[in-house]
Amino acid sequence: MKLLLILYIGFYVTLLQATEEFSLEKSNIKTENIQNDLSKENMQKWLRHSFGLQPYRANYILPLGIAQKAYADHKLGVVKYDKKEAEIQISLKLQVLKNLCGLNGKYYLSYTQHAFWQIYVYSAPFRENLYNPEGFVVFPIYDNRSIFSVRSLKIAIAHKSNGLPNTQNVAEFDGFNLSKSINYAYIRLRLQHSTLITDFTLLAPFPGKDNLSDNPDLMDYLGYTKIKFTYFYNKNMFTLMGRGNFAKGKGALEATYSYPMHKDKSYFYMKFFSGYVESLIDYNKNITKLAVGFSFSR
Repeated sequence: MKLLLILYIGFYVTLLQATEEFSLEKSNIKTENIQNDLSKENMQKWLRHSFGLQPYRANYILPLGIAQKAYADHKLGVVKYDKKEAEIQISLKLQVLKNLCGLNGKYYLSYTQHAFWQIYVYSAPFRENLYNPEGFVVFPIYDNRSIFSVRSLKIAIAHKSNGLPNTQNVAEFDGFNLSKSINYAYIRLRLQHSTLITDFTLLAPFPGKDNLSDNPDLMDYLGYTKIKFTYFYNKNMFTLMGRGNFAKGKGALEATYSYPMHKDKSYFYMKFFSGYVESLIDYNKNITKLAVGFSFSR
């Protein structure tokens, strides 16, 4: 599996070089003397790589993640999973509306895919893929009266699942259901003090048992509340997130660190996770894991 790791790093370096060469190629194109304003505007958007999509959550490739124990294989024990694996996350958003009700809100659609890849075992299978589409609106708040100034209110609806079939009634799986999913809504309040950003989040599943039918006790481990701190110091960016269900005494802690590398187009990225719901397939397993690699957005 070392070959896959080498190919991954090679792809990363090639991508950076190709992006730089493409930007250099475009830098020689001039638009100052173009008379048609609409043509000029669209050429400038093309030169800026402007096509609507923006990063949402962190986009990263983490070639090495090490957990405290090997992961369980729930797919009939075909492969013995390792405690080492890679992680990939792709997360993008698109603004679709703004100021719909005169409240200066911006409306978005987003999509995040998070993959756990067992590249260090034979055949290198994906342990799980998580699919997370969202629709949300962000309302700006102009508060400068307190030390922690309120900056925005976010209201969102979302779906998260691993896309696997329901196997609860399949004899070979002995009652275990591969399919894991949740439909939910959340509200996030964002505050700022200098270079410290604080996010308070309240989350709840959609009403009705069907929205948690694949994993009826998921909220015992995921929890209804979350707090996240994001702190900038010079070029360094730190995050610390905690969430949980206080009544059940379960939850998770996640910390990340990033530092610019290639002309601020990529970052060294490190992530520490400890607790429940690292992935959906093992949501009720307590996992402690450290992963390192590169991100392309923060």
